[in-house]
Amino acid sequence: MRILHTSDWHVGKVLKGRNRFEEHTKVLAQVIEIARAEKPDLVIVAGDLYDSAAPTAESTRLVTRALSALRNTGARVVAIGGNHDNGNALDALRPWADAAGIELRGSVRDSLGDLLIEGTTASGERWKLVALPFLSQRFAVRAAEMYELTEAEANQTYADLMARLIAKLSSSFDEPGVVNLVTAHLTLVGASTGGGEREAHTIMGYAVPSTVFPPNAHYVALGHLHRAQRVISPCPTRYSGSPLAVDFGEEENVSSVAIVEVGVDKAAQVRDVPVTEALTLRTVKGTLEQLATVNLPDAWLRVLVREAPRPGLREDVQELLPNALEVRIDPDMLPDRTGARAAERAGRSPRELFGDYLDSRGNAEEGVRELFDELYDEVSSNQ
Repeated sequence: MRILHTSDWHVGKVLKGRNRFEEHTKVLAQVIEIARAEKPDLVIVAGDLYDSAAPTAESTRLVTRALSALRNTGARVVAIGGNHDNGNALDALRPWADAAGIELRGSVRDSLGDLLIEGTTASGERWKLVALPFLSQRFAVRAAEMYELTEAEANQTYADLMARLIAKLSSSFDEPGVVNLVTAHLTLVGASTGGGEREAHTIMGYAVPSTVFPPNAHYVALGHLHRAQRVISPCPTRYSGSPLAVDFGEEENVSSVAIVEVGVDKAAQVRDVPVTEALTLRTVKGTLEQLATVNLPDAWLRVLVREAPRPGLREDVQELLPNALEVRIDPDMLPDRTGARAAERAGRSPRELFGDYLDSRGNAEEGVRELFDELYDEVSSNQ
C-alpha cells in the first residue's frame, strides 16, 4: 500500500506579526496536488493542523477544505490532534468528518477501539492504524487509568505510560496478513528538533524512547518535530516534518511530505517529496552598505545589523529590505556587560541584590522585603 505522511501544518501561524495565510493556502494546495499525482491509499496527518488552540474561522475553513480535498483523491484520510490543537474542538468536528469519510481523532476518549482504525486498500491489502493524539502529562495518567492499568502502573513516568498505552492499542498487531501502522504526536529521544517547536512539549519529561513502539509495526508516522527525519527504532519510524518553515530556527529544514510504500511482506520504503510553495526563511547580517547588496525577494528575512544602535536604524534596514520581519543589532556589535555586572554585584549583600531585583521589576508590594529578610536569616542560621 502507499501512504502520504504529513504533519505540523500550523495553519494560522503568524511570523513576527506577518500573517502567512496565503502561503498556507498554496502549501496545502501543493500537498493536495502531490496526493493526486501519487494516488496514496492512505493519508496520515500526524497532528498540529493548527498553530493555535483557538483557530480563526478562516483557518478552520482552510483545514477542513484541505482534508476534504485529500479525501476526494480517493485516499482514506486520518488526522490526529497535536499539542497546538484543541483536541476537544477537533472532536466536535467529528460529525462533519464522519460524513466526509475522514477519520479525525482530536483527543483520547473513553473507547479504546476509537483509536484503532482499520481498512482495506483497493488492491485488497488490509491495514490497521493506531491513531494516538497528543497527550499532556496531566491527561496521560487519566488515559492510562481508563484502560484499566493498576494504580502502581499509572504512577509511572510519562514515557512509561505512553509505552503501556501504545502496547494496549497495538495488542492486535499479531494478526497475520495485515499491515500494522501507528501515528502519534510526540517527541522521541535522539530525534532532532526543527527549531520552531513549543519547547515545553519537547523537554521536561515529554521525550520518550523509540522502544514504546511495537517491533511488529510496519511503519510509524510521527508529528511534532518539524524536521523530516528517520529515527532509530524497533520498527520503521519517521517524522515527516512541516511542509513549511514556521520560524527562523527552521530555515535550514527542507519542507516535504513523505511517500511510503509498504506491505505485509515488504519493508517500508520512504521518499520525501519537496513542498516549495512557501517563502523561504533566511538570516542575513552586515552593515547597511552590505545589506544594500542583498537580493532575496522570495524570502522572509531576519536581519542582524552590524552597525551601532541608533534611532531609525530599523526603518533604514526595512527600506533596503522590505521583507525584513525581524531586525536586530548583531550580538557581536553589543558591548560585553558580563564583567561589568559581576563587578557591580561583588561585595553586595543578598538583601541588597534582592532589593535591586524587586526595583527592576517595579515590585513595591508591602512585606516582600521583610519576608525575604526572615527567610534569609532562617536559612543562614541553619548553615
